[in-house]
Amino acid sequence: MQKIERALISLTDKSGIEGFARELAALGVEILSTGGTAKKIREAGIKVKDVSEFTGFPEMLDGRVKTLHPKVHGGILNQRANEDHRRQCAEHGIGNIDLIAVNLYAFEKTVADPDCSLADAIENIDIGGPTMLRSSAKNFHDVTVIVDPADYPQVLSEIKATGNTTLKTRFRLARKVFALTAQYDTVISAWLEKVDVDNNPYFAGE
Repeated sequence: MQKIERALISLTDKSGIEGFARELAALGVEILSTGGTAKKIREAGIKVKDVSEFTGFPEMLDGRVKTLHPKVHGGILNQRANEDHRRQCAEHGIGNIDLIAVNLYAFEKTVADPDCSLADAIENIDIGGPTMLRSSAKNFHDVTVIVDPADYPQVLSEIKATGNTTLKTRFRLARKVFALTAQYDTVISAWLEKVDVDNNPYFAGE
């Protein structure tokens, strides 16, 4: 069984992240992160590498583009047992990302404010997060994906025991991802359906 060597952590709900990251680092796992999550991990005295350093490409467009990069998604989606995938990754300098801990922009909380504008709602539609989650869940055979801090203890316990999680655990975690992203898109769709395009100031200057 291949050991988990690199994790990418990018969280809105940062509860318990210091302890989780500290345990991963103690197990020799390299930690990649972005923005506020990277700051929180650093402040806890834990070594972390910015995703922009890993990809060699800066965060841009007011944070709209951070993790949407072949070095991130190639690192997640490559099938470790596929010789052609390994060759292509080596050719393009793509390193494996074996564990993803991500949760999403709080769209539902944002639009719960009665004064929330359409522009504010749009900026709180997460793109990179669901994309990484779906990539990881699709490749659950090789990648551990976490959307719920309640799963940190089991994941750590399994890594400590064998260097990786079990395939059954990875499958269970992948199912949680698709349930979450389905719910997330349903909330967005339902809120957008209520927008009155004839009277919303967002469309006034068209």
